[in-house]
Amino acid sequence: MENGFNGNNKKMSGKVSDDSLVNEENSGFKDLLSLLLDEGAKQEQEQHQWLTGFETFFEAEAKIEEINGFEMEEELGNSRKKRARKSGSIAGTSSTVSATSDNDGGGSGHQRRLWVKSRSKDWWEKCNHPDFLDEKFKRVFRMSKHTFDMVCEELEPAVMKKNTMLRDAIPVRQRVAVCIWRLATGEPLRMVSKQFGLGISTCHKLVLEVCTAIKTVLMPKYIQWPDEDKIKQLKHEFESIAGIPNVCGSMYTTHIPIISPKTNVAAYFNKKHTERSQKTSYSVTLQGIIDSTGVFTDVCIGWPGSMSDEQVLSNSAFHQRATMGQLKDLWVVGGKMYPLMDWVLVPYTHQNLTWAQHAFNEKIYEIEKLGKEAFGRLKGRWAILQKRMDIKLQELPAVLGACCVLHNICEMKQEEMEGELKFEVFDDEVIAENNLRSMATAQARDSIAHNLLHHGVGGAP
Repeated sequence: MENGFNGNNKKMSGKVSDDSLVNEENSGFKDLLSLLLDEGAKQEQEQHQWLTGFETFFEAEAKIEEINGFEMEEELGNSRKKRARKSGSIAGTSSTVSATSDNDGGGSGHQRRLWVKSRSKDWWEKCNHPDFLDEKFKRVFRMSKHTFDMVCEELEPAVMKKNTMLRDAIPVRQRVAVCIWRLATGEPLRMVSKQFGLGISTCHKLVLEVCTAIKTVLMPKYIQWPDEDKIKQLKHEFESIAGIPNVCGSMYTTHIPIISPKTNVAAYFNKKHTERSQKTSYSVTLQGIIDSTGVFTDVCIGWPGSMSDEQVLSNSAFHQRATMGQLKDLWVVGGKMYPLMDWVLVPYTHQNLTWAQHAFNEKIYEIEKLGKEAFGRLKGRWAILQKRMDIKLQELPAVLGACCVLHNICEMKQEEMEGELKFEVFDDEVIAENNLRSMATAQARDSIAHNLLHHGVGGAP
């Protein structure tokens, strides 16, 4: 029994050992499986954390982009708001002109829009109003309303423009007013633009167009050499003024300051004025023949400022006509800067004058003074001639010619000048190099001087 018991015990122990082995194997497998499961779970967890982090990264990037996009949108919105405010302000001061044009293909019209900056025209509308006082109008435009209307009427065929689909043409009166106000005040174009409610380039264009029209249309009518009847009248008037017979006009040459030209600078350099003012000066010349009432009967415009008065006269068309016999038995009185010629009478320029010669000079200065005062009124009325003209050389003749024509119109219409507009002309007078070119005129001058002294017309000092 013991053995059997023992035997059984051995069997039991063997079985137990087998079971324990199985259990150990199962336990090891479980541990391995558990370990594998733990590793898988760990890897899955790490992968989940990595994916979570990756998603978080993309979410952060998206958030940043969203923020940046919001900021950009906000900036864009602000920019649009600024543009809207700016366009709103422009729209407040702008007007839209629309016109319909056909498409090339279907023929259906589409709307064309032209933006035009709106400028105030209150000042001009006030001046142009019928109730605007004539005195104030004359102070602004240097002429009365009646004279201004006459100028506009004569210039209308030359300066009038037609309306277009995009805009209405500027009226003739406003075109003429722009030009005359610019000439009268000498104000820069930006001020002209402000006063008349027009663009600067438009004002510049109007000034040149109207000046050209004045020179082309009105100059042949208002600047004419006198006919025979007028010559007789002038001879009588000048003789009554100074006692010198056969005088038909007073001649004077003035300089008009300009900015430095781009070409041929030395020719326009005004040496005398530069030395006197200690400032580099350039100019063009304006020579004129004036009758007893201060009206121009002949003008020569635009020769360079480096030329002497004698040279300007020699190159003028008036000199050519005179040498061809147009001034036969007539004299034009000039200053000491002109030579004594068959048709030019000038004062004595040498020293130690006799009583008769001195008396002659006094009387001839009275005639010369008429011409100089006329140029003073010319520059006084049209202040643009007093300043350096910022106009191209090729455009100067039209502007200077227009000033001379308008001066004649005002003189003929007896438009009086305000005292504050008076201008004293000063030009450097240089005695002509060859100041004696006619012995016959020299003898005639001596005879006139003798008669003036001994007939009591000219007195000794």
